[in-house]
Amino acid sequence: MLSAKSVFQEILDHDESFRLFCSIAASGESQGGWENARIAALVPPSERDLAPKISRHGADEDKHGRIFNALMRKRGLEPVPVPPETDYTMLLEQQGIGLAHEKLKADQPLTVQDVITYLAHSRVTEQRAADQMVMLRKFFADHPQVGNAVKMISHDEDNHLAYTHEELLRFAADGHGPYIQRTLRACALAEIRVYRDVSLATMAHMGGILGWPTAKSAVLAAGIDAMYAYERLGGWRRMVSLKTPDRRDALGGPATPAPELA
Repeated sequence: MLSAKSVFQEILDHDESFRLFCSIAASGESQGGWENARIAALVPPSERDLAPKISRHGADEDKHGRIFNALMRKRGLEPVPVPPETDYTMLLEQQGIGLAHEKLKADQPLTVQDVITYLAHSRVTEQRAADQMVMLRKFFADHPQVGNAVKMISHDEDNHLAYTHEELLRFAADGHGPYIQRTLRACALAEIRVYRDVSLATMAHMGGILGWPTAKSAVLAAGIDAMYAYERLGGWRRMVSLKTPDRRDALGGPATPAPELA
């Protein structure tokens, strides 16, 4: 039976598909680590109290990148170049979502609106990451090779999502609600398109590596398109709602190390 679990199991069991999956994931996490580190360094004076949380977010992303690289090393694998069409973070930036790298590479302080833009972008993308990790945790939490990594990363993504809710609600209370909602909506609608395109490209690469028949690839592509249609019709709204999280001050401490994995 073709299912999400069977597809991921097939990717996990084959060295080349596993290497590509981990390389794509590690690259995206490392990029997120760099972005958060730059944002933490450039926050405006009025938001300096937020800088340690942004740094913690970046440290978590760096850790996740090391975890994916460590998973490859344990199987004697080296990372491979990430195909551009599967580069989620780069494609989002090209859509104008989040803060441009040119801005982050400069040494000019960010504005409060820039910080809100960053948080709105994170609210949307962390929802995607948290949802993906919930699925992987359901299937592979007890897997001898990847189970610990899946549980650790899932815990961190839940923290990141809680943090974005809490901080955006704080800014909304300060009168930034309309800008937050406009930015969240724009981010969500762009993200669902990019996620669909990246998913189609990634599955095409996996199908080539694993020798999937045309019919199987077509069914998977149809499933991805169906998910996009659902999200375009209204599923995107789960990415823009804000509520007080159960986890308060989720990024108020140091990043959790992962010495056994990294």
